[in-house]
Amino acid sequence: MRASFIPDREQRELRELTRFRKSQIEERARNLNRLQKMLEGANIKLSGFVSNIDGKSATRLPELVLGDADFTAGDIKERMHGGLRVSPDELLKSLTGIITPLQRELFVHVIKIIGEQTLQIEHTNTLIRAHIKDAYTEAAKALTAIPGIKMVSAQQIVAEIGHDMSRFLTAAHLCNWAGICPGNNESAGKRKSGKTNYANKILKTTLVQSAKSAKRSKKSYFCAQYQRLVVRRGKNRATVAVAHSMLIAIYHVLKGAEFKDLGIEYYTRFNKEKKINSYVKHNLRNWAQSFPMRIDGFNRLFCCIRKFDG
Repeated sequence: MRASFIPDREQRELRELTRFRKSQIEERARNLNRLQKMLEGANIKLSGFVSNIDGKSATRLPELVLGDADFTAGDIKERMHGGLRVSPDELLKSLTGIITPLQRELFVHVIKIIGEQTLQIEHTNTLIRAHIKDAYTEAAKALTAIPGIKMVSAQQIVAEIGHDMSRFLTAAHLCNWAGICPGNNESAGKRKSGKTNYANKILKTTLVQSAKSAKRSKKSYFCAQYQRLVVRRGKNRATVAVAHSMLIAIYHVLKGAEFKDLGIEYYTRFNKEKKINSYVKHNLRNWAQSFPMRIDGFNRLFCCIRKFDG
């Protein structure tokens, strides 16, 4: 019988720190969502102009609303970040809401809690940097070369799977252990549901979040893979497929290989003639379907011209 994967003491301690930080970040995210819901309940619509409620502008603008004095568009302009593509007058309309005294006190209380949670997360990051070993640090830095993986996610991944990939025979074994590969459910030659199995939940959620970030990298292979699969398989299955490919890349990077992105044009290099013919047939089909409408439009235009000449 093969031995089970049992992490050593250093990795178990690192897991405790990274998992605790993950729970802290999730709790802070819940409070941020709660704050946004409370603001919208007071008719303050920041979500239409600010993509991140935790951004610099989103954290400075509510301070004007919570103050007792009236504010103007000039006050908003001083607190706006340069990346916001909106005028101060539009923000003034969105920040003009109806806030009761109780809501004002509750806003201040929730914002204070979010600030305290931010300080606690920074303290946990300090503990991780102080106690992480050099081998794990180097492995995490190597993983940051992969699109969609930053230092926090890299530390979480290394804490879950370790830096020594000799524990896993192949990348397929690692993907199976992480529960990020398709399930094997086949009977009498018939393929049934291929959903992923239940495995390391922390690692799976981290990889899925990294895959969602990687698919937004417009020049990476992961973006091309997602765009190729999302059309016929849906968003969730395409995201899990990208996470599967990322874990295979993580395995080889931790084995000592250098990450090399295949590029956004990876799939266009194969079967060029077949793809060109497919695109031409698709465009001709769309043109043929709209041809009667085009003829009807030309006939109406010709009748109008004859009436005008007459």
